[in-house]
Amino acid sequence: MNHSTVSASTASAQTFSIKKTALAGMLVALTVALSGFSIPIGASKCFPIQHLVNVLAGVFGVSMAFCVSLIRNILGTGSLLAFPGSMVGAFLGAYLFQKTGRFLLAYLGEVVGTGIIGGTLCYPVAVLLMGKDVALFFYVLPFLMSTACGTAIAFLLIEFMRRIGLFSYLKRLLDAQ
Repeated sequence: MNHSTVSASTASAQTFSIKKTALAGMLVALTVALSGFSIPIGASKCFPIQHLVNVLAGVFGVSMAFCVSLIRNILGTGSLLAFPGSMVGAFLGAYLFQKTGRFLLAYLGEVVGTGIIGGTLCYPVAVLLMGKDVALFFYVLPFLMSTACGTAIAFLLIEFMRRIGLFSYLKRLLDAQ
């Protein structure tokens, strides 16, 4: 292997990474910009746009969910509950999609990760950090309702994008050198 091959492969890897990072940044900005669209369910603000982006995000999902949660908290439009809810759903959805290549399992991972696991992980955050007196599974139902709505939106958008060829076109753009 000569030096020019190493440089070319490094440059294409950096380009690929820069493209994905730029897309992740745009999705974070879009999610924060649309944070005004929330549905109050019980004691939580349900944020279906976050679930939509979690399913679309793939590998960068956890870091994007963290960034969105952090920015929304800084702006005063989110709560500490956004961290465990969004990050677990993003991780599980991306993990299942990477292992199987099936969107159905990505949707299921987002719902289970955010609704059940993330909702349950909100208990220590609410009790220890927010001083709330709530039951262990208090946030599971509101988070399930929110993630079901957001994941349904993700399903509709992704299926529309796949049918018109936009999804594969965007994927080719990201994979192009």
